[in-house]
Amino acid sequence: MQSDARQKIIARLKRIEGQVRGVQRMIEEGADCGEILNQIAAVRSATHHVGILMFENHAQDCIAKAMQLGETEHDIDELIKVMGRFIK
Repeated sequence: MQSDARQKIIARLKRIEGQVRGVQRMIEEGADCGEILNQIAAVRSATHHVGILMFENHAQDCIAKAMQLGETEHDIDELIKVMGRFIK
């Protein structure tokens, strides 16, 4: 994974960490359940987006490696398996 992509993902994860702490604080302070659920939905969406970014980077790396080594069929099968596990 390229350094700039890694930095972007780490920055997103730090924001997600802050969101999760915010949800915890909301629960501790007895905030409205609807507001808490909205924040949980935002956290879920943010983590899903990080997963997509990770998959995109993995796919690019995997395909580039497969093309260099001439082993595209096996690597594409592996890529499909990874994607299958991610979307479950």
